[in-house]
Amino acid sequence: MINLQPYTNPRYFIIILVALLPLIIGLYYGKRFKTYEALFSLVFLFLMFDGKDWIQGVQLIAYIVFQFVLTFAYQKYIKSGRNKTWVFCLAVILAIAPLTLVKIAPHMHGHVASLIGFMGVSYLTFKTVEVIMELRDKTIQTVNPITYIRFLLFYPTLSSGPIDRYRRFEKDCDKAPEREEYIENLRLGTRYIFQGFLYKFIIGYVFGTLWLPQLSKAAILYGHANGGLRLSWALVGYMYCYSMYLFFDFAGYSLFAVGTSYFMGIRTPMNFNKPFISKNIKDFWNRWHMTLSFWFRDFIFMRFTFFAMKHKLIKNRIRLSQAAYLVDFLIMGFWHGLTWYYIVYGIYHALAIIINDIWLRYKRKHRKQIPHNKFTEAFAIFLTFNVVCLSFLIFSGFLDTLWFH
Repeated sequence: MINLQPYTNPRYFIIILVALLPLIIGLYYGKRFKTYEALFSLVFLFLMFDGKDWIQGVQLIAYIVFQFVLTFAYQKYIKSGRNKTWVFCLAVILAIAPLTLVKIAPHMHGHVASLIGFMGVSYLTFKTVEVIMELRDKTIQTVNPITYIRFLLFYPTLSSGPIDRYRRFEKDCDKAPEREEYIENLRLGTRYIFQGFLYKFIIGYVFGTLWLPQLSKAAILYGHANGGLRLSWALVGYMYCYSMYLFFDFAGYSLFAVGTSYFMGIRTPMNFNKPFISKNIKDFWNRWHMTLSFWFRDFIFMRFTFFAMKHKLIKNRIRLSQAAYLVDFLIMGFWHGLTWYYIVYGIYHALAIIINDIWLRYKRKHRKQIPHNKFTEAFAIFLTFNVVCLSFLIFSGFLDTLWFH
């Protein structure tokens, strides 16, 4: 049997396009074949976890059952008219417990560590936590069981996002779009998939396969010759090359997921919007991995802010926003992994946004004295780009390799 990992080679796209043809034809004629859509997802999930990955498939089933029971138990509790904070906190803790275990597993010893974790657990957790939080807020009144399963197991975005929201997905998943709208979906989906090919398989290949190993080798040799971690042109080249590879590889993957979703009549949100033309670090996070950034903004930054205001933990609004940034990005760092470079990456971006906010307040106060023209805008983009690339060098873990090589 074929082990079919998402978006890894051209053969995959041929197979998935053939499999999607009945669904595409149905949507073109105004009909959504929900049974076929479910069968399509199940077959491709089976192929994804076939062979040596069958353990991950079992874990996925167990995870879905657990989150399904948890979500509907909490929904029943909310509908009973009760809304205790400790019950909500317990539900969120239980929802993130599997992901926490997956993040801890690599640091465990023995055979057990290799058996914990499956593809897509992070993005599934974002979805389940969002639903629980919005049930508490009553922005979601009722979760439909069938829609919820389709939402969690929506195949194009299962492994690495983008992160959709339940209410947005629900609007698309039950009805077929109008023919003109669906033709536009097909046009955009085709464009995104070809753009993804350019990003991931051509530009990403040049940066990640042709150039990055050579720069890595040169930086390591220079460090070895000079006693460990040392600044060199090879290291600077590695920083820029890795940053480009990270963007084009991940953005290409995201474009594949969005394009495939559009073929299925689901307008999954975009993940990137020209992040390297950002004029400051806050602008960058409004353009980079947007579905993740906005999820953290809505469900961590804003909730921490409201909690701290309600309980008067920090009275000064500026200090409150700074604390919220630290909490937000520190959690993001831990989410990436329990290693020093992910945690430092999170703290780095929190401090960068705090410094950016201080500058923006100063700039507003002294706007007449500070020039604003094309040169200053270009310098802002250049500075932001380099601040971001340095953070990606930290994120890559390559400094750890140099330090201990």
